[in-house]
Amino acid sequence: MASFQTAILTPPTAAGRFVTLGLTRDAKPLDVAARLGALALDEHLIVGVGEPLVRALGKQVDGLRAFPEIHGPGGTFPSTQGAVWLFFGGTDAGEILLRARRVILSLGDYVRVDEDIPSFVYGGGHDLTGFEDGTENPKGERAVEVAFGTGPQRTGGCFVATQKWIHDLSGFERLSQKARNDVFGRDRESNEELASAPISAHVKRTAQESYEPNAFLLRRSMPWGDVREHGLYFVAYAATLDSYERILRRMAGLDDGIADALLSISRAVTGGYFWCPPLRDDRLDLRALGV
Repeated sequence: MASFQTAILTPPTAAGRFVTLGLTRDAKPLDVAARLGALALDEHLIVGVGEPLVRALGKQVDGLRAFPEIHGPGGTFPSTQGAVWLFFGGTDAGEILLRARRVILSLGDYVRVDEDIPSFVYGGGHDLTGFEDGTENPKGERAVEVAFGTGPQRTGGCFVATQKWIHDLSGFERLSQKARNDVFGRDRESNEELASAPISAHVKRTAQESYEPNAFLLRRSMPWGDVREHGLYFVAYAATLDSYERILRRMAGLDDGIADALLSISRAVTGGYFWCPPLRDDRLDLRALGV
């Protein structure tokens, strides 16, 4: 019986690493898929398969597509779609690095590293701006429903949307505290939602219950960076990618011409959609890909 990748429901660990892989020009996609299928998964490893690998195998996963490049009055969300996406979690950054290296080496010469982002937990679950991240995340069985669906639709697989965001912390820190609160639509100290916040506030643009149908997500984002460049690596799991796409379009201002205020202090520089296959006997169930 298929089951989901257990690490998806695990809260972010103290340290992590997000790795996106592309296919080399001479890649043998069946070899790559077979090597993915041989990986032993646990509560600290998540694997996502992108549309480029699925397409190279001559297969199709219902609901999976490449991340769309979105242009709106508020800015652009670029697409940098990868073939494979990996998350490595744990408490020791060095051990995570070594495990990531071993796993990537095990995938052979037909993949290349396109993105490698070390990440961490800050302030018990806050963004580097100081605001709490993922306040309205579903919990318990509701988290399972949001990520994996309900009834016959629940196969153990799900989708994940990823984006690397770069913050302008210097510009943000020059704002008054009221202006900072207005960007997010919450009070930074109490985390309470502000009824008086402008319509451009991030929480008002992205209120998941305000979409029809609702656009609920299970978020597992983590801060990343060094003193020169830093931000949030956004990760959201869902039973359908439509939910995230509706949110992105509204953030960009395509619904009503009003851009999300978050775009005034942060910008997305990558974007990818991936299918997280179910498990069978602690290995990825890749029968949908012919493996």
